[in-house]
Amino acid sequence: MSSVVKILMSYIEMSGITKRFGGVLANDDAGLSVDRGEILALLGENGSGKSTLVNVLAGIYTPDSGSIAVNGKHCAFGSPHNAIAEGIGMVHQHFKLIPVMNAWENISLGSPPADSPPAGGARADRPLAGCGFFDNFISANIINKNVINKKIGQLEERFGLTVDHDKKVYDMPVGEKQTVEILKMLYRGASALILDEPTAVLTPQETRRLFSMLTVMKQEGCAVIIITHKLNEVMEISDRVTVMRKGKTIATAATRATSARELTGMMVGASVSLEIKRTEPPARVGEPVMQVENLSFVDAEKKRLLDNVSFDLYGGEILGVAGIAGSGQRELCEIIAGLRKATAGGARCRGKSILGLSPRQIRKSGVVMSFVPEDRLGMGLAGGMSVTDNILLRSYGLNPGIFVDRAGGSELAAKIIERYAIATPSARHMVRKLSGGNIQKVLLGREIHAAPSVLITAYPVRGLDIGASYGVYDLLNEEKKSGVAILYIGEDLDVLRELCDRLMVIHAGTVMGVVDPRAVSKEEIGLMMLGEKAA
Repeated sequence: MSSVVKILMSYIEMSGITKRFGGVLANDDAGLSVDRGEILALLGENGSGKSTLVNVLAGIYTPDSGSIAVNGKHCAFGSPHNAIAEGIGMVHQHFKLIPVMNAWENISLGSPPADSPPAGGARADRPLAGCGFFDNFISANIINKNVINKKIGQLEERFGLTVDHDKKVYDMPVGEKQTVEILKMLYRGASALILDEPTAVLTPQETRRLFSMLTVMKQEGCAVIIITHKLNEVMEISDRVTVMRKGKTIATAATRATSARELTGMMVGASVSLEIKRTEPPARVGEPVMQVENLSFVDAEKKRLLDNVSFDLYGGEILGVAGIAGSGQRELCEIIAGLRKATAGGARCRGKSILGLSPRQIRKSGVVMSFVPEDRLGMGLAGGMSVTDNILLRSYGLNPGIFVDRAGGSELAAKIIERYAIATPSARHMVRKLSGGNIQKVLLGREIHAAPSVLITAYPVRGLDIGASYGVYDLLNEEKKSGVAILYIGEDLDVLRELCDRLMVIHAGTVMGVVDPRAVSKEEIGLMMLGEKAA
C-alpha cells in the first residue's frame, strides 16, 4: 500500500536512499530531484546504482531507508501500481509488451477503465493494484474500445506521438514499440517518466523523434528522467545531470554549465581521455586477408537472416558493421568463425576456403582467427572456471598426448594478466567473479595472444564502463597497427565513425553499402540501417 504524508518539497525528490542486496550496497545515501517541465539525465558507470535508484522510484524495489516525496507528499511505494498512482511511470530498456497483441491492447492492458484520469493526474483513490486480467481487460478494454482509442488519440495529439492502434507489436520496429511503451505510461496517468537507456537500439532518426517527444512532454509540464551512457545525448537533451558513483550521488549540475569531459571525471573519479586514437590504415597491397562472397543464411523457421552478403577485409584496417539489432550481425560472425553453417556463399581467408569448417579445422588449415562473441560468459568464457583454465580453453587441444600443460597455462595466464592489467586476486580466481571489464580483458587477451590474422569482435564494449571501453578501443588499434584485419560489430554510431576505417551497413541481412564513416553523416547511416541503399 502507498502511505502519504504531506510535506513541502519540489515535484519529485529522493533523499537518503539506501538499498542492499545481500552483502552488496547498491545505493548508499543516494538521491535525486526533478521538477515539472525538466529533463534530468542520470549518469554513472555500470554498478554505480543508478538503475537501483530509479527502480526504487518506480516502486520495483523497496528502499531499506530514505524518503521519496512526490508533489510535496511523502510516499512509500510497495509496488509499481503505487508509483503509477502517484503519476510515476517507467519505460524499461527491454520493453514490457505482448508481441501478439496490438498497440491499443498493450497500451490499455492492466490499466483502470477508460474513464480514468488523464495524464498528469492519476488519482490515488483508484489504485491499480488488484486490476485482474479478465475484470480489467475484457470488461473495460474490449467493451470500451472506441473510448480507449479516443483517449489514446488525445494523448497522441497532446504529446506529438503517432502509432497505428491496430498494429501488432511483432510487426513494429523498435522505435514504434518504444512509442507504445511511452503511451502506455501516459495512458495510466504518468506525469513523470523514467526512461532506461532509451536510445540504445535506435537509429539516429528514431533518436531524433524520441527527443522531439521528450521536448513536447517537457513543454507540457512532465518531468523526465533519462538514464543513458551517451554523453553527447546528455548534453543535447537534458537540463540537469545527476552523477552517481559506487552507489552514491556525487553531484548534480546544470547541463549548460558542465562538459562531457567533466561529467566523465565525476563518473570515474579521475580524468579520462574521450579520444579514440585512430591511425590511418596502410595502403592496400595485394589481396584482402578475407573475402566473403554472397553469404546467405536461412534459419530453421525458413527466415532469411543473411542475403548475399559480400565484403573484403584488409590487414591493418578495422571494418565496422552497423545495423539495427537482429539484422544478421550475430549470424555473420558465427558463420565466419565456424560456429554456424551457411546456406550459401563462400568465405576465404589468406586464399583458403574456410566456409563450413569448424574453429578447430580452420586452425588446422593454417588460418589463425580469433573471435570475441557478444555473449562473453556464455560463448566466450566459462564463468565457473579460473582465469588460467579459460586461457587454456583455446589451446588445450593442440597439446601432444592426453595431458594438459597446466604449468605452461599458468605461465601464459600470468603474462596475459600483466600485459592487459587484469584486476584479479590470482590466475586461479573464477572468471565470473571478475568485473565486466576484467572479464572482457581475459577474453580479448586470450584471443589477441593467439596472434590472429583476423580478429572478429561482436559488441566488445557492451556493458563496460567508460574507462574499460576506451581501453578496448586502444587494444583494437594496437592490433590494427600490427597488421591484423579486424571486423568490429558495434551499436554506438559515434564510436563506429571514430574507430573504424570503413563501415558496412546492413539491414535485414542485406548489405546497404560500405562507406567511409567520416564522409557520411549519422543520419545517412541511419537511413541505410532502415533499408535505404547508399547513394
